[in-house]
Order: sequence, then C-alpha cells, then structure tokens
Amino acid sequence: MSIMAVDPGRDKCGLAVLDSDGQILWRRVVPTEELAGEAKKLAGEYQAERLLLGNGTTHSRAEQRLGEALPELPAEVVDEYRTTELAKKLYWKINPPRGWRRLLPLGMQVPPEPVDDLVAVILARRALGREDDEYA
Repeated sequence: MSIMAVDPGRDKCGLAVLDSDGQILWRRVVPTEELAGEAKKLAGEYQAERLLLGNGTTHSRAEQRLGEALPELPAEVVDEYRTTELAKKLYWKINPPRGWRRLLPLGMQVPPEPVDDLVAVILARRALGREDDEYA
C-alpha cells in the first residue's frame, strides 16, 4: 500500500508518495498546472490506495483537478497546521548545513529551496499517525 499526499499551492504543489510505514518513496515540488497529470502517473506507478490533500487556501481547486484525474481515488483532506515549520526542520535534518552555516542556529536559516514536498511528507505521516518529534 502507498499513500500519495499533496500540499496544494497557487503556483506550485508539494507531492509525495510514502509506503504504509511512512518511508518516502518519491517526493518533488511540481508546478500546479502539472499536478493532476503527475498525480495520475504516480498513482499508477506506486499503486496508491489513499490520496491526502492539505487543507490550505487552494485545496478546493486542487481537489477538483485531482478528482477529475483520479476519480477512483477520492481525496482526504488533512490539517496543515504547523506543517511548513516542521518541513523546514525536516529539510535541515535531511540536508545538514555545511561550512560556516553549521554555526548558525537552524531557526535563523531558510532552506535554499521550496519545502512543499516535505510538507506533503508530513501530511502523509500525520494521516498515518506517525507524526512524532523526529523533526526536532
């Protein structure tokens, strides 16, 4: 079983596929206009059994697009509370700062790339009940 999660946005969306243990199988930030096509491809490739969608301000439009592309996989809306903050912590866990940057507190640093895909990872883990303090 795999789970696909989406962090919807106006211009870009975070998209991730995780297994039932919460392990990341695939993650990427995609342009919003490519979301439905990419999700459809991934749902087939990873045999997704659940589709999770963050409840951000643009989730209704994303839910409509995904519903048209994947009618057999209705979206479950998941609370996005604090996910961006947690995604930044997860980013630095995956990509520890190097050189002089490791001397700065992580809370003062901004990841050099979007973390929307990691928000999608957190949404999936939250739905699996596997959200814990691993981001700290």
